[in-house]
Amino acid sequence: MVSKSQIKLLTSLQQKKYRNKLGLFIAEGPKVIKELLTSGVDLDSLFSTEKNLNPAKNEFLVSEKELQKISFFKTANTSVALFKIPPAKPLLKDCTTVVLDSIRDPGNLGTIIRLCDWFGINQLVCSEDTVDCYNPKVIQATMGSIARVQINYTDLTNFIKESKLPIYGASLSGENIYKHTLPEKVILVMGNEANGISSEINSLLTNRITIPQFGEQQDTESLNVASATAILLSELMRN
Repeated sequence: MVSKSQIKLLTSLQQKKYRNKLGLFIAEGPKVIKELLTSGVDLDSLFSTEKNLNPAKNEFLVSEKELQKISFFKTANTSVALFKIPPAKPLLKDCTTVVLDSIRDPGNLGTIIRLCDWFGINQLVCSEDTVDCYNPKVIQATMGSIARVQINYTDLTNFIKESKLPIYGASLSGENIYKHTLPEKVILVMGNEANGISSEINSLLTNRITIPQFGEQQDTESLNVASATAILLSELMRN
């Protein structure tokens, strides 16, 4: 059974300020939860309609109706878990890093985290106004990859100025990515969904690259930022 205090706690975690205050985030569905458990993320409590998803004392067997009360989705999955937010790690200075400048859509951020995991990018650096990586929708989109990618929120200007690596930015006016050989280690900057890379960060780029359009009509204005990230990371690894 889910108590009123537990419902209140789970509901409050929809807001970033309470996630930060309590040091907890929510994950839904057995696949995501098992991925986080396997990766060693500390579990606080688990609510499930199934037995022994996690054989521990902090597992609560609940009904489907109770689970719907604490789910963030219209149709609840079979389980909801509370995990402890891991402590922040120091920024890495000498490794290929994806930098996100004001990404606002949770689905985009979650997909980019998953892409970093897939392509072996160990560090993702976000501007302070980028959507919170512990937003429930972000967690869902990562499918557990958030446990394997180091994510830092910081002042991008300072981070880029301190880096000794070449700074590449995705830009519609950039050089054709298929005619450019990327170096082994880079900082790859991806901009806001509507406005692209901010003028301040744009002035710090050493290289601008673009994904050319091949369609005959060429009516599409731009690629989704997560799709563009996938293509650029693929080219980076190919080179």
